[in-house]
Amino acid sequence: MEFKDYYQILGIDKSATANEVKKAYRKLATKYHPDKNPGNKASEEKFKEISEAYEVLGNEENRKKYDKLGANWKYYQSQGKDAEGFDWSQYTSQGGGRNHYQQYEGDLNDLFGESGFSDFFQTIFGGSPFRGGTERRGPEDFFERGRRPHKGQDLNSELTLSFEEAFEGSTKIIVVNNQKLKIKIKPGAESGQILRLKGKGYTGSYGGPSGDLNIALQVNKHSTFQRKGKDLYSDLQVNLYTAVLGGKSSLITPHGKLKLMIPKGSQNGKVLRIKGKGMPIYGKNDQFGDFYARIQISIPTALSPEEHKLFEKLKDLQNQKSNY
Repeated sequence: MEFKDYYQILGIDKSATANEVKKAYRKLATKYHPDKNPGNKASEEKFKEISEAYEVLGNEENRKKYDKLGANWKYYQSQGKDAEGFDWSQYTSQGGGRNHYQQYEGDLNDLFGESGFSDFFQTIFGGSPFRGGTERRGPEDFFERGRRPHKGQDLNSELTLSFEEAFEGSTKIIVVNNQKLKIKIKPGAESGQILRLKGKGYTGSYGGPSGDLNIALQVNKHSTFQRKGKDLYSDLQVNLYTAVLGGKSSLITPHGKLKLMIPKGSQNGKVLRIKGKGMPIYGKNDQFGDFYARIQISIPTALSPEEHKLFEKLKDLQNQKSNY
């Protein structure tokens, strides 16, 4: 009979704490769970082996018994002897353990064929994988569910949109889990948003419903507009004369070109708000955020001699005004 190294199966040291044992089990069980690997016999066997290891190392009494056996087993083998001559009597379970195992054996055979638990497990622990003969571990344990309907695992995917697709809305064709799906995305989608398609995840077991498909959206940045939620920001180049005297300036937005009135004496960095010209609000027809234009004053260069003289005159006038 082959000795089962449950510590090696879970990838942990013999000194691992109970919490570390549980953490290692959950990580491996998630990876090899039959619901996530439908039809993969190797994964089913691996999951069964992992669960068997946790039934032993995850229970204090079973772990002590196993550790005692392991030390003696290795000593026995080091003497060049085989398992057939090993004295099992002080380690094997007595009493009703086997009867309890038979209660669940049908379910296990349905799930994993005729293999059941390993001969090693059955010999040491009487075939019963349930602690104290009564407790069941939790919903993640595939053994406990038997033939009961169980919802399939959710499936996660990602989808990248351009800024324009997010602004206008889009229809995308994606292939996930061998399914070709048409995804309609409303205007106003943003990065981090999750679209949930019910029943498009992994198939449920024993008549249970399929899981859901969760699509995480990622929206690319725009070269000109900066987005903050439903609002948009952009720089607006304004010449010096318009900033001083006031006037109109053209502003480019996703809604089109707008004529914006610049107040007299506008300072560099002043922010002007244009209501309702930001991003669409997702799922709300004809509702939009706002657009914020930051004034960036352009200083004239390459002045003509006449322009230079005029600026000198303006400077003198400003200095005289300051002296009063």
